Amino acid sequence: MRVAIVVGSVRPGRAGLAVGQWVHDLAERHGGADYELIDLKDIDLPLLDEEQAPMLGNYDRPHTRRWAELITRFDGFVFVTAEYNHGMPASLKNAIDFLYAEWTDKAAAFVSYGSEGETRAVEQLRSVMAQIRIADVGTSVTLTLAHDFENYTRFRPQPFREETVRTMLSDLVEWSTALRTVRDRRNSPSVQQTGAFAV
Repeated sequence: MRVAIVVGSVRPGRAGLAVGQWVHDLAERHGGADYELIDLKDIDLPLLDEEQAPMLGNYDRPHTRRWAELITRFDGFVFVTAEYNHGMPASLKNAIDFLYAEWTDKAAAFVSYGSEGETRAVEQLRSVMAQIRIADVGTSVTLTLAHDFENYTRFRPQPFREETVRTMLSDLVEWSTALRTVRDRRNSPSVQQTGAFAV
């Protein structure tokens, strides 16, 4: 089982990388899967520039093919998100929109941070997950600048947050494991011949 922890903000001075590294460290101790931290700033995707719809899976751009190959490797995702103007960062939405089948029939969880815990960004993400056929777990981690950051800048999460992360990861690994059997079934020769699971 492989889980990616995706840091969604790419702006200078972001808190997301520190939050993502904290989640990754807790996940490594939690176990149950192999975890990898993915920083969208390192991926450096342009604004969506594929001529065909991602649902068709015909990727022309080398950066899209590299992104697709990376995401294909994972069974589940933890999206680490800030909230800008009541929504997720544009960089995260853009990265999601580049692909389709590579996300489908996998699981996701959310860690959000900001002045109010940024639950609106998570609700927006849940809506997007439904469209790309990712199952999102109910438990999420909401971090606030007032209580989880020293002087509103330096990340210092409250100790009880760790238990929430562990619960979230347990749910995510369980759902990711279950959905892998769905993907295996969908990709089996017998299913492909009969057209079962057709969209």
